[in-house]
Amino acid sequence: MARYHGVVGYGVSSETPPGSGVWQDSIVEVEYFGDVTRNTRRLEGDKVNTDISVGNTISIVADEYAINNFMDIKYVKWSGRLWTVTSVEVQSPRLLLSLGEVYNGQQA
Repeated sequence: MARYHGVVGYGVSSETPPGSGVWQDSIVEVEYFGDVTRNTRRLEGDKVNTDISVGNTISIVADEYAINNFMDIKYVKWSGRLWTVTSVEVQSPRLLLSLGEVYNGQQA
């Protein structure tokens, strides 16, 4: 089992400007330690340039912020890239983060 140390990106919604009714995500990054419990790769699509996905699961040691805000997790930085978190399983005191495609959204 490989070790993990990296950042997890949370999309925190806030109204900008206050009272406008327009909500926008701002990204907050937090560093965590854990383990890579599953390490796989998939090629998807019937295109010339297929999409690369991973089926990895990263188990992080969660703090209170992670437990209270796990539904806001957007991405994980792993192996030099940002990966979309497709699902989160709470197994206190850990969170199991399942990864999917390369993350191309807003960053911190």
